Amino acid sequence: MQSSTNTVRRSLRCGAAALAMAAASCVALSAVSAQESTDTITLTLHDWTGQLITTNIMGEVLKQAGYSIEYVQADYLAQFAGLETGDLDIAMEMWETTGREAMDAATATGKVENFGPTGMKAKEEWWYPEYMKAKCPGLPDWTALKEPACAEAFSIPETAPKGRYLGGPVTWGGFDDERVEALDLPFEVIHAGTDAALFAELESAYQREAPIMLWIYAPHWAPAKYKGEWVEFPEYTAECYSDPAWGSNPDMAYDCGKPFGEIWKVGWSGVKDKWPGAYQAVKAFTLDNDEMGSMITEVDLNGKSVDAVVADWMAANKDRWSGWIKK
Repeated sequence: MQSSTNTVRRSLRCGAAALAMAAASCVALSAVSAQESTDTITLTLHDWTGQLITTNIMGEVLKQAGYSIEYVQADYLAQFAGLETGDLDIAMEMWETTGREAMDAATATGKVENFGPTGMKAKEEWWYPEYMKAKCPGLPDWTALKEPACAEAFSIPETAPKGRYLGGPVTWGGFDDERVEALDLPFEVIHAGTDAALFAELESAYQREAPIMLWIYAPHWAPAKYKGEWVEFPEYTAECYSDPAWGSNPDMAYDCGKPFGEIWKVGWSGVKDKWPGAYQAVKAFTLDNDEMGSMITEVDLNGKSVDAVVADWMAANKDRWSGWIKK
């Protein structure tokens, strides 16, 4: 009987201790909740595979931390209007190569904040397959493109005798039309309608060894799959984009190549006060080019869905992303 009584007492004490711990946990959660809004956080989606992956990884991590998430399709450059008003909250990829000017203008208002680098390094430039060098032997020097024979080598019936440059969707920016005019290149810029269309045309041309000059970016699978080179334009400087007197054409800006560098995370400046935990998680987020290239390959070449690739990454990197939401 004494043993049974002691057992009951121990059980009661353990039950009381468990209740106390649970109560303390509830108090802690309430304290966190008091600091954070329960409103939905909006993350912007764009029109290329890598950005969909980055954004969905961040969204899934924030869901694990208890936040309500909404994905909103948005124009890459025009999204800053929504970020400034707080109608949009987080944009996970702003490329130094094409978005720096728009990003700087938005952050200068104080309504948009640069949340730091993603860890990936961006390169976007005119690119051609290796087999085209025999038809334009001065490449990769951009001045080779000024030769009529070289331009014609890159032509298609719709542009001949001018060469064709196949640019990305117009929403990506990049100033390619301005670059052609400023450098007096005998090329016509034609924009692909989508990211998928851009690379489908590359695949078709490459298989036939047909002429093609197009926008290729990294991180991406294309520079690894296809043998080729980026054109070497005059090196980018900020003055090239802002001061027409800087370069070879005293009447026009953009007579240089695109900048290379970081891929940034940006967002509404109110995120840090409204959702401080989410803000810290976004700032902590990091991937590298190799990781991203592998995931884009799984989607674009191996037929996996973005959701499946993101789920695989989440499962394989739990210790890593868990650290982002503990900061």
